[in-house]
Amino acid sequence: MAAHTEEAPLLRIAGLSKSFAGTRALTDVDLNLRAGEILGLVGQNGSGKSTLIKVLAGYHRPDPGATAVLAGEEFALGDAAGAADAGLRFVHQDLGLVPSLGALDNLALGRGYRRSRLGTISWRAEREAAVELLGQLGYRFDLTRPVGELRASERTGIAIARAVEGFTQGARVLVLDEPTASLPAAEADRLFEVVRRVNAAGVAIVYVSHRFQEIFELCDRVTVLKDGAHVATRDVPDLTEPGLVRLTIGRDLEGPSARHATAARSEEHDVALRLRGLVGEGIEPFDLEVARGEIVGVAGVTGSGRESLGRLAFGSLPRAGLVEVGSTAVTAGSPVASIAAGMAYVPADRLSNAAFVDMTLRENLTISRLRDVYGRRGLLRERERQETLRWLTDLEVKPCDPEARLATLSGGNQQKVMLARALRLGPAALVLDEPTQGVDVGAKRTIHDIVRRAAVDGAGVLVLATESEELLALCDRVAVMVAGRCIGVFATAGLTADDLTELTMGTAGTVADGTSEAPTDSVGAGSVGAGR
Repeated sequence: MAAHTEEAPLLRIAGLSKSFAGTRALTDVDLNLRAGEILGLVGQNGSGKSTLIKVLAGYHRPDPGATAVLAGEEFALGDAAGAADAGLRFVHQDLGLVPSLGALDNLALGRGYRRSRLGTISWRAEREAAVELLGQLGYRFDLTRPVGELRASERTGIAIARAVEGFTQGARVLVLDEPTASLPAAEADRLFEVVRRVNAAGVAIVYVSHRFQEIFELCDRVTVLKDGAHVATRDVPDLTEPGLVRLTIGRDLEGPSARHATAARSEEHDVALRLRGLVGEGIEPFDLEVARGEIVGVAGVTGSGRESLGRLAFGSLPRAGLVEVGSTAVTAGSPVASIAAGMAYVPADRLSNAAFVDMTLRENLTISRLRDVYGRRGLLRERERQETLRWLTDLEVKPCDPEARLATLSGGNQQKVMLARALRLGPAALVLDEPTQGVDVGAKRTIHDIVRRAAVDGAGVLVLATESEELLALCDRVAVMVAGRCIGVFATAGLTADDLTELTMGTAGTVADGTSEAPTDSVGAGSVGAGR
């Protein structure tokens, strides 16, 4: 880590506020970044980190009054072109890569291709430049291979390379938003070397992470946000991990109480969903069982592994380990096999991964199983319409019109249609990833009622969610993930949102009895409560 003097900061943000429909996401936030340093940016979910980054990147416009200066020159916040011209570069959590294209094409996105004297693409120049750039970052792989087939660290490396390409021509600051969120430990270590190389080449870095060990390993200073406000900026050598936790959550991390550990195990025939030794993107061997009629939540900050667990279980991400629905083992990497076994899955990003926004509600709902609405002579339109009407009425979808296009509905009503599609399968195991993300309060209440009804009807429900309050309101038990591991499964009775926050902010070795080891009959990740 670099040594710094008290010279004027390279990047200075002052008085930054941002409101959404009257709700303040940021309030008078100040941020200073020194030349040559790596500045950590931390905070709980909802602290304002993502909003701050989106304002810097030009995705959101700030409230009036904020100022921004980079290298002595003022630039307008909320203006993507202005941020780029000033020298800001970003690698967001979704990376912005096209999975079907190779590294050469992805590196050319935005800047365009190098041209020959005849005006055609100079693939030789593209290849030579890519080999040199990626080589400087320590990468060697097939540049024509689709990036979707590369390792997670290699994809992140391409995104970083694209962001800093030509930094001597203007890039001064690189913002990395949770770059290791989906990386196993070995690949994260490799990425740290990439970050250090970029920093050593003269680029100052804002490093956003929930993983405190990364902050202590990489960063010179750390800025803490809480509830949309700046709490403190400290030199990392002067901090301890408990001290950083105290700044982040506002009090000491006392450790989870053994009174919340679950001990009861269900009988074999009561298990709706069983995960055994599940390994995949960002997840170490993970065990969990969900009983019929039970709702089990999974909590964890960004990068804990929670984000990929649902896709791994459903088969839309490569995995190792055992997944069973009831007594049926599900073939790895096969959503079709998961559905056939009795699993239904509603992903977090419905618009990208579930919804057909230009199709009707009828088409979106019945596509999950078309054989129910087909006869010998083809589609039975009236049967399809009546079944759609029944589901729309039952789940209080507005407008209750089978022929309305999904794009015309509010986010909450779109989500109800996605739930109807899943519930129509009569699943034994229902996996819901951020089921109320982007919906209003009224829709959230209705969706919670729908989920509870599914459990009452006998389904085992697994809910992956960011909000502690939602998990506590909805679930019988909550599995807590930290750094790819399940550190324990806890009964929600008597558990508070602060308790759950403490658990998710703890270290990977923390378990329910507050020690590094716990007997499997007290908090084993595979334990199952008695159900609702």
